[in-house]
Amino acid sequence: MNPELLDFATRLRDMISPEERIPWVSDFEKLALELFALQYGANPAYRKICEAREATPQTIGHWTQIPAVPTAAFKELELTSLTPEERTAVFHSSGTTEQKPSRHFHNDESLRVYEVSLWNWFKAHFGDAREMMFLTPSAEAAPHSSLVHMFEIVRQKFGLPKTNFTGNVASNGSWMVDFEATVQKLKQACDSGRPLTLLGTAFSFVHLVDYLAENQLRFQLPVSSRVMETGGYKNRSRMLPKAELHTLISKRLGISVEKIICEYGMSELSSQAYDSGTDRIFHFPAWARVQIISPETSLEVADGEAGIIRIFDLANVFSVAAIQTEDLGIRRGEGFELIGRAQLSEPRGCSLMTA
Repeated sequence: MNPELLDFATRLRDMISPEERIPWVSDFEKLALELFALQYGANPAYRKICEAREATPQTIGHWTQIPAVPTAAFKELELTSLTPEERTAVFHSSGTTEQKPSRHFHNDESLRVYEVSLWNWFKAHFGDAREMMFLTPSAEAAPHSSLVHMFEIVRQKFGLPKTNFTGNVASNGSWMVDFEATVQKLKQACDSGRPLTLLGTAFSFVHLVDYLAENQLRFQLPVSSRVMETGGYKNRSRMLPKAELHTLISKRLGISVEKIICEYGMSELSSQAYDSGTDRIFHFPAWARVQIISPETSLEVADGEAGIIRIFDLANVFSVAAIQTEDLGIRRGEGFELIGRAQLSEPRGCSLMTA
C-alpha cells in the first residue's frame, strides 16, 4: 500500500470529529491539496484524466481547481490507488440490471476511514437513538451496497441484533421489504413506548406505506421516533414527490414530517450529507465540501442558483476525492437543496434496488 496515502488516512481518522468544525476552515485547503498530489501520483487512471485537463499538483493552487471525476467514470475505469491484490471489498452503484455499475474499491484501511466518517456524522444527527429498524437487506445479503454497509456499522455501534434488518433480496436481485417482520417491530415499538428510528430508501418507504394502507394499518410510534430516508424515485414503482411521501409516512407511522431526516450519499463517496428535517438543506461534514456548478460555464453558481452537484470528500483517500455527480441542486450557503437527476443521466441510487 502507498505509505504516504496510508499516513494521510491515519491522520485524517484522528482529525475527524463533528464537534471540531473551526480548525477545518484552515486545514481543509492544505489537506485537499496534499491529497490531490498523492492521488495524482498513486492513481494511474485519475492521473490520465488530470493530464488531459493539463492539471498537475504544480498548477493547482486551490482545492476548487482540483479536477473532478464524473461518477460515470467509475463504471469504466479503476479509479483507485489500490492494487488488485490489496482490494478486499467493492461497493457498486445501484441501478437496473441492464446498467453497468460503478465500482469503488476498498481495503481494510479505506474502510476504516469510511466508517469513521459515516459514524461521526451519523452520530451528530442520530446519536441519541436507541431502537432502530433498517428496511434493507443485511450486509451478508447485499455485500456490495455502501448504504447497507453503513447501516451495518450503525447497527454494530448501537449493539443491535441483525434481525433489525427487515429487508431481503429477491431472486432477480431487487430489494424487498419483509412486511410481516416490519409490522411486528412497529407493534413492539408502540407497546414498549421506546422511540424507534426507521432507516431505508425512499422506495422501501413507498412500499411500506402502500402495504399499510392496503391493510388499513396505522401506527402512532412513540414520541421522538424518527425516519431516515435516503431518496431516489426512479424506474421501479410509482413516482412520489418528496413532500407527498413524507406526508404518507407521517400519516401511517404517526411521525411528524419534521422528524423525517433525509440523507444524501452514493457508492463513489465515503461521506454523507443530511438535511435538518425542516428546511431540507443538505450539509456534508467538515471534511467534505460541496459546490453547485453551472453546466454552461463550469463555474460555481451564486447562492440561490441551480447547477450540478460536485463534492470534494477528503475521506475518499484511496480513490478520488473530487466527484462530479449527475444530480442537480440549488446552492444554499454552505449547503444545497436537492432538485433531482440531471436530464438524460442514468437512473441510480439505492432505491432502484427495491422492487
